[in-house]
Amino acid sequence: MASPPPALEILVREPDGFTVWSGPPYPPGTTSPPQRISKTACSATSFSADGARLLATVASASATVYDCRTLAVVKCFELPGLLAAALSPTGAYLQTFQKSSSPQEKNVTVWQVDTAVALYQHYQKSMSKATWPMIQFSADESIGCRMMPNEIQFFDPKDFAKGILSRIRMPGIAAMQLATAPGSHVAGFVPEAKGIPASVQIFSCNKDAQNQAVARRSFFRCSTVQLHWNKGSTGLLVLAQADVDKTNQSYYGETKLNYLTTDRAFEGMVPLKKDGPVHDVQWSLSGSEFAVVYGFMPAKATIFNKKCNPLLELGEGPYNTIRWNPKGRFIVLAGFGNLPGDMAFWDYSDKKLVAKTKAECSVTSEWSPDGRHFMTATTAPRLQIDNGIKIFDHNGSLQFKKMFERLYQADWKPEAPERFGDITDLTTSLSSLKIEETKKQVSAQGSKSAQTSSKAPASTASKPTVYRPPHAKGSAEVQAKVFLCMHECICENILLISPFVNCNPSTLS
Repeated sequence: MASPPPALEILVREPDGFTVWSGPPYPPGTTSPPQRISKTACSATSFSADGARLLATVASASATVYDCRTLAVVKCFELPGLLAAALSPTGAYLQTFQKSSSPQEKNVTVWQVDTAVALYQHYQKSMSKATWPMIQFSADESIGCRMMPNEIQFFDPKDFAKGILSRIRMPGIAAMQLATAPGSHVAGFVPEAKGIPASVQIFSCNKDAQNQAVARRSFFRCSTVQLHWNKGSTGLLVLAQADVDKTNQSYYGETKLNYLTTDRAFEGMVPLKKDGPVHDVQWSLSGSEFAVVYGFMPAKATIFNKKCNPLLELGEGPYNTIRWNPKGRFIVLAGFGNLPGDMAFWDYSDKKLVAKTKAECSVTSEWSPDGRHFMTATTAPRLQIDNGIKIFDHNGSLQFKKMFERLYQADWKPEAPERFGDITDLTTSLSSLKIEETKKQVSAQGSKSAQTSSKAPASTASKPTVYRPPHAKGSAEVQAKVFLCMHECICENILLISPFVNCNPSTLS
């Protein structure tokens, strides 16, 4: 018998600390979801990549690791001068960066969480968002590497006492990204200098095959890059960015999207059909397709396969964000930041638009691990007002909303998507359950109304009622109408979800 899927959980951090909510679905009218842990003071929080452990830090003071199953403290580290901390993918190791007064004082430490033993230390003058964490691990923590001046160094995470196992020489290297699933390759970036073009090179992590690059791509007008590996570590998307657009078409500089494969089947630019910046790019869970939002507004969105051939056009609109459902079926196109918050929900399997809605002023957004819910959050310090969380169903209907005086963070607890059932099975079972409940409510109301109608005058006409969405106070009558309408729409293969999200007819597609 298959084990039941894990429960969804949400990490919420406010000025007075963090807590962990039990995740959706919530009963109608829910305003405060159940909390699994009382609010705990902290300055930053993050999950390990597999969701097994949770890290909470207090600036310049301490780092505490929790077991996500019980939310009990695994280990607390007192670390004066703490500036940054990060868990390894499975939470076995904790990496910390502290203030240092001299090079003799090693300020980067890798700790074994369970024993609180320092396994490795070195001195680092400074760190940035692009270079942290200093040591990158593969998903199974079998490989570890770090970027140093002019080279990439490899370690054995099972035994840091072995020291540096191998080196890849890359003069002028400024950024690197280890492929994590599996950790078979590493990519390094060397910026443009003295007329020599910038380049991205891919090397094998196998010590015996590191003498030459597996793939290489050179380009001019590039100062920084974003490196995106696919699942399977066979393809790398390189978003090259220049601070200045020499064509004077964009105030924000110039961006180009390049694509490299480890088998050298493709090394070049992704063929985009519209001029302008690349706003966002994301791989599918399978690693066989990727989606890109690009071009001057209204931006265009396209899905490509591993051979860089376009598979599906998602149209144009005020979008700069794309989020691919973890189960691979649904896609959200959105316009956040300085855009008005339009969202379009697409069914990739059926190649059709499901619904359109809005989530104004959103700062962060992500699908739940089961692929059924999409959460947006308005957080500080980006925005100091209207902070809050919204959770939508996979069809774009708003399921939950909560406002905060000040909200710093809202994240799903990571889980492997394979642990959840297929989205179609989940939707079918839930829909049938709701429809059965609705039929009972309607029959009960029918008998009640028949009794009252015999007492009332025959000429009395019912007054039209004002529309209320299902997540509002939610009388049984309104819920019955909504669910019956959805049932009829499904039977006719027509999706009319968006009217229940936004009553403006102009939002219908």
